Amino acid sequence: MSLEEEIGAMLRQKGLTLGIVESATGGLISHRITNIAGSSDYYQGSVTAYSNQVKIGVVEVKEDTLNQYGAVSPQIAEEMALGGRKILSADICIADTGIAGPGGASAGKGVGLFYLGLSHGERTFSREHNFQGDREQNKQSAAEAALSWLKEYLAGLE
Repeated sequence: MSLEEEIGAMLRQKGLTLGIVESATGGLISHRITNIAGSSDYYQGSVTAYSNQVKIGVVEVKEDTLNQYGAVSPQIAEEMALGGRKILSADICIADTGIAGPGGASAGKGVGLFYLGLSHGERTFSREHNFQGDREQNKQSAAEAALSWLKEYLAGLE
C-alpha cells in the first residue's frame, strides 16, 4: 500500500478531511493525494500559494510575519497550514515553504531548506528539513516528508 493510500485509509477511518497549501512543492503533494481513487471522500482541495501576494491575500498569512521572518520560515509554514485549514474547511491541513533551488538561497537559508506546517484542532506545528538534491529531488523529498509526517500524525491520534 502506498503512503497516499495509507493516509487515505486513516483519514477515512477517523472521519477527517484534508486540505493542502503548497508553495515550493508546486502542487506535488496534492497530485499525490488525488492519485488515489476515492480521495474525494476526504480531500477538500489545495492552494498553491507560490507568491507572497497569494500567501497574504488567499491563505491569510500575515504580511508582518512575512516581513519579519521571510517566506521560508517555520512561522510562515504554520500560518499557511492554519489559514489553509480555515479557507479549505478541512480538519487537517499540511503546508510547505522552501527553497527548491538551484537559486533562491539567501544568508542563513540555503538551497534545500524547507519548512512544513501541520494544523489540526487547536494545534499547529512546523518541522524543518534540509534536502541535498537538485530542484526536482528537493520538491519530491519535501512532498514525501510532508506525507510521512501526516501519516505519523494521524497514527498518533486516538
